[in-house]
Amino acid sequence: MSANKEAWGSRVGLILAMAGNAVGLGNFLRFPVQAVQNGGGAFIIPYLVCFLLMGIPLLWIEWTMGRFGGKQGNHSTPFILDSMGKLRFWKYFGVFGIFTNVAVAAYYCYIESWTLSYVFHSVFDTFSGMNQGQVADFFNNYLKIGKSTTGIPYEAAVFYILCLLLNTYILSRGLKGVEKAAKIGVPLLLIFGAFLAFRGLTLGTSGASAANPDASAWDGLNFLWTPQFDSLSNPTVWLAAAGQMFFTLSVGMGTIHCYASYLKSKDDIALNAVSAGFMNEFVEVVLGSLIVVPIAAGYLGIDWVKENAGFGMAFQTMPYLFDQWGAYISNIAGVFWFGLLFFAGITSSLAMGTPWMGFMQDEYNFNRKKAAWTFGAVIAFFGLPTVLVYQVMENGVVDQVLFNEYDYWAGTMSLVVFALAEAVLFAWIFGIKRGWHELLSGADIKVPSFFKGIMLTITPLLLIIVFLGSLFLPEGGDWAVAISGLFDGQGWTLDNGSIIQMLQNSGIKAQIAAATDANVIARLERKIVLVNIARLLLSTLFVGLSALVYIAYKKRRRNALQTASV
Repeated sequence: MSANKEAWGSRVGLILAMAGNAVGLGNFLRFPVQAVQNGGGAFIIPYLVCFLLMGIPLLWIEWTMGRFGGKQGNHSTPFILDSMGKLRFWKYFGVFGIFTNVAVAAYYCYIESWTLSYVFHSVFDTFSGMNQGQVADFFNNYLKIGKSTTGIPYEAAVFYILCLLLNTYILSRGLKGVEKAAKIGVPLLLIFGAFLAFRGLTLGTSGASAANPDASAWDGLNFLWTPQFDSLSNPTVWLAAAGQMFFTLSVGMGTIHCYASYLKSKDDIALNAVSAGFMNEFVEVVLGSLIVVPIAAGYLGIDWVKENAGFGMAFQTMPYLFDQWGAYISNIAGVFWFGLLFFAGITSSLAMGTPWMGFMQDEYNFNRKKAAWTFGAVIAFFGLPTVLVYQVMENGVVDQVLFNEYDYWAGTMSLVVFALAEAVLFAWIFGIKRGWHELLSGADIKVPSFFKGIMLTITPLLLIIVFLGSLFLPEGGDWAVAISGLFDGQGWTLDNGSIIQMLQNSGIKAQIAAATDANVIARLERKIVLVNIARLLLSTLFVGLSALVYIAYKKRRRNALQTASV
């Protein structure tokens, strides 16, 4: 065990760091897209219900587990979980709390680097005079290694390495470095976001052109905020809402455990968890919904937004829309938008480094700098393939195969598995009575007692439903037809997006079977190879981390026996 004595400098710094961990690129990029793709107002009600029944309970669970583990001198999830359950396998569930962060940071830093690059291009007015197609092509070309939009060779890889170095340097400064970055980054992203949200609110129909005379920003707002109660009976919308909630709150990752483990034994966790959670929701639901969708609808129309909503809108569409605002203001808007995304990204990616650092400091006596730079090296090893390896499709669009596989398995499914494990451990193994007492110890607010029952039953049950829903997703996401077919003896047809089918590459194989062009078939066969390479890399990472945990466990046992024999 190391003499890891780091602690947070202030409560404000802790809350901002926790908020920065949760407030990430998903708040501004993923949330609007998920809302549009799942019916706008039809998405909001399930999302808010999931926040109350899973999000808040999981925040309290993770803060409680983290502070409890910190009392035992543990600052990483394998041994935080190990301290709460007698069975040895819990520490290996805890591996997910390091694995997820390393794997997600590997590609998340790449997205972060796009935002840094686009700040550069906004300052130098690169997008001035471009039409929408040219802006989209610019982003597509940026992703292709060998092409350059600045004259810098391997531009995408260079910006990726710059971002990784910046993250690693800040992490090497320890909690003080993370806290300082949060105190700067979170207020700035709020200021930048408020400016752009104000523009989204006041755009109205002023952006409508001859090509889109009916375009109105208010159509975007109405679409997002008009509740549709029929969504309550649609399991697909519930799964999407739950997935977004996981992604946005950073629960099921291990970062919250690590941050909370540096609290003192009587420091409040109840109010701190709620404060960080609601700050994240404000940024996502209020600011996140007032920027991309209203501005795009104001110029291109709500029908265009419904048809084209996607993660790439931030880079392929927003610079073109900002350019409509005229000289200077468009540059400022670009810097604010991509600066906002950069600060949102870096505060989250810094959090992803702390579980690795806590583990290496505790178990292998690494100092801060050594722990940080080994994290940077591991991220570079697993992350650079997501930058360098891709396919160019027949229409010229870049298909980032490794990137997408990392995002699904590490950035989505791993979160659900770990969250389910920790919810069961907290409520049923550690014990809800004991866990509730730990949560209330030092609390600055009175936690409603009904949440005790929610943590015991509803939260684990919803997590099981989310996991099984992903495992057995029916064809087309049509649950009513699937259930009816099951009772009619027609069987249950799995969708190619279900976990079972994805493991078999069924979707790609179906495309190969339907293709007639030899070049298309060759590209799809190569895609299967790349998909398997991505899964091999992720498996290698998990097995390697498990081995490190096993070695650390053996060291602990050996030290305990030596101490007992003295």
